[in-house]
Amino acid sequence: MSAPHLLALPLAASNLRLADPLWLLALGLLPLAMWLRGRSRVPVLLVPFASAWHRASVAASPGWAAALAAAGLALLVCALARPQRVEDKREVRSRGYDIVLAIDLSGSMLSEDYEKGGERLNRLQAIKPVIQAFIERRPSDRIGVVLFSAKAYTLAPLTTNHAWLARQLERVKIGLIQDGTAIGDALGVALTRLDQAARESGGKRKGAFIVLLTDGANNMGALAPMQSAQLAKARGIPIYTIGAGKDGLVPFPVFDDTGKKIGYRRIAADLDEDALRSIAETTGGQFFRAADTGTIEGAFHAIDSSQKIEFQAKSYLLTTELFGWLAAPGLAVFCAGAWLSRPR
Repeated sequence: MSAPHLLALPLAASNLRLADPLWLLALGLLPLAMWLRGRSRVPVLLVPFASAWHRASVAASPGWAAALAAAGLALLVCALARPQRVEDKREVRSRGYDIVLAIDLSGSMLSEDYEKGGERLNRLQAIKPVIQAFIERRPSDRIGVVLFSAKAYTLAPLTTNHAWLARQLERVKIGLIQDGTAIGDALGVALTRLDQAARESGGKRKGAFIVLLTDGANNMGALAPMQSAQLAKARGIPIYTIGAGKDGLVPFPVFDDTGKKIGYRRIAADLDEDALRSIAETTGGQFFRAADTGTIEGAFHAIDSSQKIEFQAKSYLLTTELFGWLAAPGLAVFCAGAWLSRPR
């Protein structure tokens, strides 16, 4: 399939095109080369058997040999111009969103209150594969990632290169950022990543939302969560909030000086569910409580099913390449000319 921006040159029929017509300029060099060949005692065309065209042994057919070789080269040049038959023109509308994922990397995300296949998982281990599956299911979306703990940082701006984004997420680990939970700042950074004047109408940002995944209450940062929520509401950007982890006392790993896990202690979960619900409701999003891996997957599935909008249409030309119809006979004719010019 060829895109419509290719340089096109009409041929005999309105549905025929040349994708690379500049190659036709090479045809003008053939007469010059033949003229120089006729004037020179030494062949100037560095092609197989060209020197034999000047030998007396082929005096019976020098004209035919030269003509066939030139015709073959002309056909090959025309093949390089890539003739195509245009069969159809279709309008394809891209559908998708701009999404920023805000992921909590605070120390409490090490709590191992998830389990899969009989194996304990900490909260980050539980959500990573679900996030990556979510990204894979949305190939038309531009997705960015903000990481936060005591501060918030952009891991990836909005991108459609989901393979690259997945590789960046694989490297994410707890401890990259000073410990704390700056939810308000994380939402503020996410909002800045969604600044797209071209996709705003009447002061509202079209086709964008934020997914906030955290296991704690806001205790750091310059912005309060509800301040960021009000900014998101004013811009028409929904925030979907996912509260990770279970209530009550949860197992938290204890490590020795070498980083080896030596046991567990119990810590109290500090998720502020009311605040997360309020953020979601204020902005027109939804709140999900992800108490196990199944509910995490369910939360992302619900978000994945949200209504999509249509972006600018793109036109595509459905074409059939015809260069083979010229390349094959061109090569055959050129080889015939070379064969006729062989020494006898």
